[in-house]
Amino acid sequence: MTNRDDWLIDMDAGPIFVQIAENVRRFLARGDLAAGEKLPSARELAQRLSVNPNTVVHAYSELEGQGVIETKRGLGTFVREDAPVETLQRDLLKSAAMQYAKEFGRLGVSAREAIAVLQEVLDASET
Repeated sequence: MTNRDDWLIDMDAGPIFVQIAENVRRFLARGDLAAGEKLPSARELAQRLSVNPNTVVHAYSELEGQGVIETKRGLGTFVREDAPVETLQRDLLKSAAMQYAKEFGRLGVSAREAIAVLQEVLDASET
C-alpha cells in the first residue's frame, strides 16, 4: 500500500479513526489503492501509525459500513470491487472547492476573480 509518510494523521485534528478512514478514501480516489487490493491488518497499520489497533478497527468498520472495504474472514480486509471511486473523487473535489471558497471569501475576493485565478493555475499546470 502506501508508506507511513503518505498518511496524514494529526493527533490534534480530531478523531484519529476518522482521519484513517479519510486517508483510505483519499488513497482510493487518487488511485493509490485499487479495487480488490488488500489493506494492512489493523495491528500492522496501528503499529505503522503509532495508534491503538482498536482505532484502526473503528476506521475499518466505518469504511465497511460505507461500502468501501470488506473483511474476508481468515484472509484480511480488502477494497471492495464495487467501491464508489467516482463518488469518493467527487467528494474530495467538493471538499477542496469548499476550502477554496472559504478562503477567497475571507480574502474578500469575488467568485469571478477566484475562478480566474484557479483557471490560471490549471492552465499553468497543463504546460
